Amino acid sequence: MRCPGFAQWQGNVSTQAKAARGRRPYPPGAAAPMGMGMTGRTIPSPFRIELGATLRLAGPLAMANLLQMAVYAIDVIFVARLGADSLAAASLGTAVFGSVMWGFQGLISGAAPLIAAELGRGRHALREVRRTMRMGLWLSVACWLAGTLICLGAEPFMLATGQDPAISARSGQFVMLLSLAIAPTVASGLLRIFVSALGRPVFAMAITGLAIVLNALGNWIFVFGKLGAPALGLNGSAISTILTAFATLAAYALAIRSDRRMRRYHLFGRWWRAEWRRLRQIARIGLPIAATVIAEGGLFNGAAFLMGLIGTAQLAGHTVALQIAAFAFQIPFGMAQAATIRVGFHYGASNWAGVGHAGWAAIVSCLGFQLASSAVMVLAPSVVISAYVDPRAAANAALVGFATQFLLVGAAFQLFDGIQAVAAGALRGLQDTRVPMVIALIGYWPIGFALSWALGLHTPLGGVGVWIGLAAGLVVVACALLLRWSRRAAFNLVPSAEQA
Repeated sequence: MRCPGFAQWQGNVSTQAKAARGRRPYPPGAAAPMGMGMTGRTIPSPFRIELGATLRLAGPLAMANLLQMAVYAIDVIFVARLGADSLAAASLGTAVFGSVMWGFQGLISGAAPLIAAELGRGRHALREVRRTMRMGLWLSVACWLAGTLICLGAEPFMLATGQDPAISARSGQFVMLLSLAIAPTVASGLLRIFVSALGRPVFAMAITGLAIVLNALGNWIFVFGKLGAPALGLNGSAISTILTAFATLAAYALAIRSDRRMRRYHLFGRWWRAEWRRLRQIARIGLPIAATVIAEGGLFNGAAFLMGLIGTAQLAGHTVALQIAAFAFQIPFGMAQAATIRVGFHYGASNWAGVGHAGWAAIVSCLGFQLASSAVMVLAPSVVISAYVDPRAAANAALVGFATQFLLVGAAFQLFDGIQAVAAGALRGLQDTRVPMVIALIGYWPIGFALSWALGLHTPLGGVGVWIGLAAGLVVVACALLLRWSRRAAFNLVPSAEQA
């Protein structure tokens, strides 16, 4: 028996159509609404239901993001013991390879709103999701081919930017080895989207935790030559990354196969069959996301370059402060991923009220967390800085001083950085990525970077001016995306109230 008020929660999707489709009238992972009935329990509001479902999805995703940062940090920890030259080569190589991977992960994330909408639509969901996943896996191979060509140009690029020839040669070889990890890494990202959309985000968290252990073990064996393996130094770290990438892909495949609900999709069946229309859909949504991700990454890389022109101590303080901000950003990043899935589900079901609840639930959750993290940066900066350096050491005095100043500005940009990420994620659930890309490009570069350059290099503000510029760019992007989300009907992203 349906509980009172349930039809209102469903929005505009008819109960008869849902019954005919043979699927649940509420999203996977969401708690079923409570009724008064014989129990006397009150019905929670639709927003409250959506808030709980969003947090249940975002929590494991955010934790997986934090664990992924630890996977990358392990490489640095082991390579740093090889000496300054090896660390420099690894840093240059990781900058190039990381930029490539950011773009590819953005491209493949175009599958997320499609999968969520197909699940929400319900009709032939097994077949439609399988088509999207198949073409996403094809894209993983295409990314590997394109990425290999880009990696071939890594050493010439480094030489063209004035890097040391010996360091460039080592770094170029390091990047070429890493290129073997592109396909399994991108494919793992796609499978992570699938398990999350199917309400199993805890699998992503557990598999990423396993990757930490495997990468640490691989670095120990191949970098230093343990357990009878040759000591390969920097290249050993690359081999560890490759093996971890393939092991992660295998773990996702095994997890999907072991879960009764997920294995029904037969993701790897008929892998040779082309679905060109679906491939174009993924690319249409994913390419603007890739451009946005690269633009944002380029903004922060450009800020590091400006800091290097200002002074070594300011660059060091900037690096520490930015690491703290990046760590805190993983929570809203997980909320943004959850927003895409939740909004996309309701979008596919034509549940326009649910679309609004899902987006605003993610934005409100993000705002609450960002206010807390910003307060920590303002009230206890030395506590968070101590995770990276000893703030009491005299040698770190200048670094700590600059990092503290930057965190005061960072507290403001942290707030808006989270809002812009979650608003963008909600808009992606509506398959709206082109206009947000334009907003991001304008906000990050003509406004954010230009202001950082002007204030950082041409005023006494120095490094603080660079961070003010970053904050200004993020404020502009956040406000524009939030406006677009709040007026989504006016921009014809969803039907107006009268049309609905």
